[in-house]
Amino acid sequence: MAFGSRAAGKHRGSSRLSRKTAGYAGIAALATTGVVGSIAAPAFAADGKAPSMEDTGLNAVVVAEDLQGEIQTQADSQQRAAEIAAAKAQAEADAKQQAAEAKRVAEAKAKAERDAAERAAREEERKRLNTFVAPVEDSYVSTQWHAGGGMWSSGSHTGIDFHAATGTTVHAVGAGTVVESGNGGAYGNNVVIKHNDGTYTQYGHMSSLSVSVGQEVTAGQQIGLSGSTGNSSGPHLHFEARTGPQYGSDIDPVSYLRSHGVNV
Repeated sequence: MAFGSRAAGKHRGSSRLSRKTAGYAGIAALATTGVVGSIAAPAFAADGKAPSMEDTGLNAVVVAEDLQGEIQTQADSQQRAAEIAAAKAQAEADAKQQAAEAKRVAEAKAKAERDAAERAAREEERKRLNTFVAPVEDSYVSTQWHAGGGMWSSGSHTGIDFHAATGTTVHAVGAGTVVESGNGGAYGNNVVIKHNDGTYTQYGHMSSLSVSVGQEVTAGQQIGLSGSTGNSSGPHLHFEARTGPQYGSDIDPVSYLRSHGVNV
């Protein structure tokens, strides 16, 4: 019986030792992973005793929960940082897009303004080139077109006469190019201008001329001074409208001027 009791005692003693060893091993494992190392060390130092399995397990759970909380906090912080970075990147992208759109709108507006200015300039130039004026200011027609009489070699007047004292400024009625400037026989000192619409005008009996052949002129530009040179009975301006530069291609000067907006 005594032998049997010793055997049983040894068996029980061995079991307690194994459990105790296993407990220490568990604590060592937790300490190795850093979970309870900081907690177990002060416990040993305080009383020199190894913590019980119950203390070790509870502390391990508390530490694990704390560690999990820290991990979650860090993850949340990283998530917020990522969201902030993404929002910043999106804001920068939106700002670039808005800037690009603003630039496009500004460029389109500038182009539209340039185009409008160019159209206005072209229209102004067109008006300038197509503007006509009377050859003599504040005057009147003293002799009508096709008036009869022996004064004219053709038997009738091929133009109209404007009343004008000697030295009165004579204007080009419209823009064009001077094709004749000088003595024109019966016309005296005369100028012939080819206009942009292909018609011609002639200015006769002038006392002096101020343009030359090939010169470009504009409506209202001075081309000479009125007089009584050539076959003339007194100072005046002889004015003709023609389909060509030569004598005999005359058309009604009054109708011609009125068709170009000149009231005579």
